[in-house]
Amino acid sequence: MDFEPSDKVKELQAKLLDFMDSHIYPAESTYRDQMLGSDDPHTQPQIMEDLKEAARDSGLWNLFLPNPDYGAGLTNLEYAPLSEIMGRSFIASEAMNCSAPDTGNMEILAEFGTPEQKDMWLKPLLEAEIRSCFAMTEPEVASSDATNLQSTITKDGDAYVINGHKWWTSGAADPRCKIILFLGKSNPENDRYMQHSLVLIPMDTPGVDVKRTLPVFGYDGGHGHCEITFDDVRVPTANLLGAEGGGFLIGQARLGPGRIHHCMRAIGMAERALELMCQRAQSRVAFGIPLSTQGVIREWIATSRVRIEQTRLLVMKAAWLMDTVGNKEARTEISAIKVAAADLATYVIDRAIQVHGGGGVSDDFPLALMYAHARTLHIVDGADEVHNMVIAREELKKWPAPNEN
Repeated sequence: MDFEPSDKVKELQAKLLDFMDSHIYPAESTYRDQMLGSDDPHTQPQIMEDLKEAARDSGLWNLFLPNPDYGAGLTNLEYAPLSEIMGRSFIASEAMNCSAPDTGNMEILAEFGTPEQKDMWLKPLLEAEIRSCFAMTEPEVASSDATNLQSTITKDGDAYVINGHKWWTSGAADPRCKIILFLGKSNPENDRYMQHSLVLIPMDTPGVDVKRTLPVFGYDGGHGHCEITFDDVRVPTANLLGAEGGGFLIGQARLGPGRIHHCMRAIGMAERALELMCQRAQSRVAFGIPLSTQGVIREWIATSRVRIEQTRLLVMKAAWLMDTVGNKEARTEISAIKVAAADLATYVIDRAIQVHGGGGVSDDFPLALMYAHARTLHIVDGADEVHNMVIAREELKKWPAPNEN
């Protein structure tokens, strides 16, 4: 395994780091002010449009897509250090059109979409003219097991009729969200993993009703996580994405890269939190001595550094395996990084908050918002417990029980 970045990646890293310093960090407070000052907290602040234009002009656009026909053509291993840099700010990924859920949706549209679907939905997503969402999780069932999903997709002539109840549909509150990728049960008689399909539902289709947004630890800005009902929603059969009954497998294909992107960004969050912790510890004096001389603070700093380096190496290994042997063969490592990166981010950010005292839980620093996001990483794209179950299962395969011989 060779994790040395190529000359192309080094050039992009330098360009991205400069863009973060010159554009992203100075814009964070403006973004927050414009978003909070709006009557609708989900309306796109003008500063984001300015950042997107600057990112496009700088050649920092659609870096996540490995297909050179649509994006930068980077491998997972090449994209990893770039995504980590973007993870340092809550506005960076979107500014470069590299933010979820659009990234995963664009990836599967590029791989499974028909020419007509790509022209109608993928093209404007690549240009950031519209946004999208992915409707999977349901309030009535444990959705970490996607085979539990009960929403229905029923064929009726040349149309599908969709009924269901979804929540945590990220991005649906954004007025620019124009398309829903909907996962529901279409073939209940099939094998457990071939019962669900993915269909494309325009947001303005009759029967689609966004009930509310769901704040995360009180934060309800950005693009919203929504509860949505679907009541006899009709779309043409041409809106099927991939094969009928193949939705679960397509969804899994989407989650592999999505999970590693989350992990890359989590490392970036942890790096920034560690920097803020060190700066605060050096600048604050309590009981006559700087916080940075306190043994417990130094232990937090040292442990944070060790865990960041460990997690980064694990993520790089997973990215390398995804590139060389594929997502399926890398499933143990993907699950491992999902657990490790969430644990890392919450650990480091929590200690940084503690060093900042009351300021850490305020909006004067980015730590509270970072923690709210980091804590969700223990749940989104598969809860920690599910990934640990996968890891344990793969380990136990090496040691079959006596009655299995």
